[in-house]
Amino acid sequence: MAILTFKPKQVTKRLVGVLPERAYDVLSSRFGLEDSTDRQTLESIGKKYGITRERVRQIENFALQSIKKSDTFKKEQVSFDELHSVVDSLGAVLPEDELLSSLSPDESTRNHLYLFLVLGDPFVREKEDEHFKHRWSIDKSLSSNVYDALRRVYENLKDDELVPESEIIANFLSDLKNVSEKYKNEEIARRWLALSKRIGRNQFGDWGRASSSNIRTRGMRDYAYLVIRRHGNPMHFREVAEAITDAFNKKAHVATTHNELIRDPRFVLVGRGLYALNEWGYTKGVVRDVIREVLKKEGPMTREQIAEKVLKERYVKENTIAVNLQNGKYFKKTRDGLYTAI
Repeated sequence: MAILTFKPKQVTKRLVGVLPERAYDVLSSRFGLEDSTDRQTLESIGKKYGITRERVRQIENFALQSIKKSDTFKKEQVSFDELHSVVDSLGAVLPEDELLSSLSPDESTRNHLYLFLVLGDPFVREKEDEHFKHRWSIDKSLSSNVYDALRRVYENLKDDELVPESEIIANFLSDLKNVSEKYKNEEIARRWLALSKRIGRNQFGDWGRASSSNIRTRGMRDYAYLVIRRHGNPMHFREVAEAITDAFNKKAHVATTHNELIRDPRFVLVGRGLYALNEWGYTKGVVRDVIREVLKKEGPMTREQIAEKVLKERYVKENTIAVNLQNGKYFKKTRDGLYTAI
């Protein structure tokens, strides 16, 4: 949390003191400066006064310009300089919501600081677009470099790829061109990454394309994928349900979780109730299918050799493998004691 030495509400009181009553009321309503922190629309204020939205806009602009031309505004320049310094220390270009939350935990105070950002010449607000969120900047050149680097980060990500935060930050910082070293730290990089609408972070801190179900989770299957991936080893469906409830604060019923795991090709049943991720290289199918794949790949093998291979794919007893090998529809034992797939 950034620390400001001036009192925003006290500065605001002095600034708006130069305004006539209606101009003050319009500005206060637009920025939520009084008891209500809600910022009112042009339309709602217009209805109150019986005037058009455009007329309300004109009064708001008049109020802002009147403050900026006043002697009081000049006297308060030290507060704006301090705000500029704090914004610079936070990274010089930030998502609007993160900038305001970094400046104050209090919503009412944030509204006053938003007014200062609008009034201060160094502060430039850029509207949300297809790539980036609403944001504030104090350095046009720096902003441009950051935006270009963020686009490259997005382009280098595969559709469903997940990247650890430390890795994406390191790659992002190394890719930035002509940026002062004072900005090149993890905290600022994290804020800059948050500017992008096309890159996102999931509940476990991994980054990827915001459109991916690994980032924008949509249901039980996505939750299951993330908890198993995080665990790093096969999990029983009961464990998966418990992990989902703990990690996502969503009640995961055991039966529902099991059904979702069965239906999703991202998961492979590798033992009694145990599920692994398909991307880990596990062969799909029942034990018989795994044996057949092993024999097709390796050629004739002894029962012991087959068991060694299959047990890397399935959490079963050796006797289960032996029973499957007795099925003459699928396997044949040669005279020299080796097994082949039919």
